[in-house]
Amino acid sequence: MQREKSQLEKITGTFGRLETTVNDLADTIALAEEDPDFAREVDAEFAKAEKAVSELELQRMLGGKYDGNDAIVTVNAGAGGTESQDWAEMILRMLTRWCERRGYEMTMMDLQAGEEAGIKSATIEVRGMYAYGYLQAEAGVHRLVRISPYDSQKRRHTSFASVGVAPLVEDDVTVDIRDEDLRVDTYRASGAGGQHVNKTDSAVRMTHIPTGVVVACQAERSQHKNRAKAMKMLKAKLLVLEIEKKAAETASVVGEKKKIEWGSQIRSYVLHPYRMVKDHRTDYEVGNTDAVLDGDLDGFVQAYLMATT
Repeated sequence: MQREKSQLEKITGTFGRLETTVNDLADTIALAEEDPDFAREVDAEFAKAEKAVSELELQRMLGGKYDGNDAIVTVNAGAGGTESQDWAEMILRMLTRWCERRGYEMTMMDLQAGEEAGIKSATIEVRGMYAYGYLQAEAGVHRLVRISPYDSQKRRHTSFASVGVAPLVEDDVTVDIRDEDLRVDTYRASGAGGQHVNKTDSAVRMTHIPTGVVVACQAERSQHKNRAKAMKMLKAKLLVLEIEKKAAETASVVGEKKKIEWGSQIRSYVLHPYRMVKDHRTDYEVGNTDAVLDGDLDGFVQAYLMATT
């Protein structure tokens, strides 16, 4: 209830700011008609109003049961060793930069570094309004084509990394997890070393045997706290599997042919021989690859939401 109240307050606040911006825009236009020096202010006010309308339009598309929830985001490197691990780290940075721009709070739950560079996997908890609703647009396999910085012969390489997104659910959401279906392993949390390095097996890895879903958490020094957070992560991922299962059944009934299975390639990032990022689900594409890799994902998110709602 408190979450819904907070979200409604933010939405009404956005409407209030938009109303103020539109009123200011009308006044500025009137002034610009008398004094051309106000023309730049008109452009600035119009851009501000356009951004607010676009934000409200995006929120209108987020009507799913869990769209307003916080999110658990997992990035995994594909096959290919250092190349894919470096790409996975680039994807992680891209997503965290986008979250920072939106003012979302992030907590690193688990991070497995690569042997030479990059990461094998990472899991972050993202807290903010509609975090899951927006970030679900990034779930799937991301493909990179570039001249490898790790290849002495400067050959072109193709790398893959996958992104998983699950809604962070409250304790009152029922997800059936039997004790006999769980395997729980503990290990020492990784760290930079020194006096603060973890000297106990506080990190927790949980495996849900029937589905093969694995989660890990080393965010806390306490094994008990890590276990509790890992359980919430596991509930979130199993909930996504249930949502996808129901969506598949619905698609089968109505005859839809849209792929919804985990692992579908969703986007290509080409840095050589030309520069282009293209989403294969919506055909939305951007030539400024640097901006995209720096977290400019709003266009892709909006195109995805428009295509799926």
